Amino acid sequence: MRRAFEPRGTSLVSRLDRKLVRAVSRLPHGHHDAFFRKLSASANHGKLWMGVAAGLALVPGRTRRAALHGLIAQAVASTVTNVVFKTVLPRARPLPEHLPVFRFVHPQPRSSSMPSGHSASAAAFAAGATLVQPGLAPLVVPAAAAVAYSRVHTGAHWPSDVVFGSALGVAAALVTRHWWPVRPPIPETARTPAPAPALPGGEGLGIVVNTLGGSYTADTVSALARVFPKAYIKTVAPGEDLRQAVAALVARPGIVALGAWGGDGTVGTAAVAAVEHSLPLLVLPGGTLNHFARDAGTGSLRDAIHAATHGEAALADVGVAVAQRGLPDNPERLELLMLNTASIGVYPNLVRRREHLQPALGKPLAGVVAMIRTFAAGRPVYLTVDGVRHKLWIMYLGRGRYYPRDHAPLIRPVMDDGVLDVRLITADESFARLRLLWAAITGTVATSRITHLSEATTVRVESGAAPLVLAVDGEVHPGVRSVEFSIKPRALTYYTRLT
Repeated sequence: MRRAFEPRGTSLVSRLDRKLVRAVSRLPHGHHDAFFRKLSASANHGKLWMGVAAGLALVPGRTRRAALHGLIAQAVASTVTNVVFKTVLPRARPLPEHLPVFRFVHPQPRSSSMPSGHSASAAAFAAGATLVQPGLAPLVVPAAAAVAYSRVHTGAHWPSDVVFGSALGVAAALVTRHWWPVRPPIPETARTPAPAPALPGGEGLGIVVNTLGGSYTADTVSALARVFPKAYIKTVAPGEDLRQAVAALVARPGIVALGAWGGDGTVGTAAVAAVEHSLPLLVLPGGTLNHFARDAGTGSLRDAIHAATHGEAALADVGVAVAQRGLPDNPERLELLMLNTASIGVYPNLVRRREHLQPALGKPLAGVVAMIRTFAAGRPVYLTVDGVRHKLWIMYLGRGRYYPRDHAPLIRPVMDDGVLDVRLITADESFARLRLLWAAITGTVATSRITHLSEATTVRVESGAAPLVLAVDGEVHPGVRSVEFSIKPRALTYYTRLT
């Protein structure tokens, strides 16, 4: 009994295989023979694609993500091809008499010719990378096609082996796309214009400057005074009560708008007063991160000056967090305004690590590394969310939809969409920590079973046996036993550059 199939019969595939190999054998000898032999050898064990992925990983953003997806797809294709199909489809490789001796690969592989593992890996990497970053196609697709052809040119495979292997590679890329889905596009920035007084030279503007703000220097006040010479500037020194300073500022005669220079805590305090007194808010980029200033379109001082001078403003929702803390028989009610985000669990630690690593690694890779470090040592908490008990790593709430839709939300294009962005990363499932670390390594947190994304207008959270730690806009509030989040639609008018 013959142990392996050779294309000697009369089937159409066999005849076509032999015809194509004869055509390759008639090609003249030249430098291309050495090129294809070296190219084929470079792809042994996926070394070529690992090198390409390493080069692509130097480019931040989606290109780095595409490289990793290509490697994952290649690993799947290689495993399926070599472990499964080469076992169930034994086939003899081309013989030395089929090709000139200078072209024939030596030594020839001993495994089954059907299908081509090199072709499967090449097609998987190229398809996997281009599914994430289509702009890579001119680079990786010709390289993959050249590797696939090299296997016929050197006599390692029949053409049908290459076609079948390439099809397996593309299939592996499509299957792993479910693990690594293409991120939905981020919507265009949209603003709802609102009337606000023009403030030429800062006339009628009261600015609170927090000296603890991340970018505060000895020249900050004088710089603001130069661009807003008619504004009243109140400096808040360390140890001084910020709320009292803001209250005194808005009570001054002639104040028609409130400005804030500082971090998210300073901006949040100013926003409370702005909403209470129906004053438009000018957020100046004075903090370390400037989350609200960035989303509000005043991430630079130039944009803030333009918006204030021309009276350009828009409307934003604000979130409200009403917390109960203290002992059950002696509760304390705490009402907090939420401009940006709230979180429970290990999320604050994750954010701190991500922001520390971000300058060196870039946002996407910093988010992955921070997540791995945080969850390797962190512990989940028990919470009841809207009546359903969960074991959670993270509960994250954004005031408005944030993008991207994964564990590392960064930007908010619409400021008055009327929703809370709710994201739960649960530990309810078996092997929860391993699932989480795998999702973080592969960048698939958004589609993992441990991640639950939803939107709501109200959310109620109750602690388990122990009180929880609540963070709202970066301010930490321990000892919380329950908290209810809601939305005040379009309650805040803020200056933003519209033109």
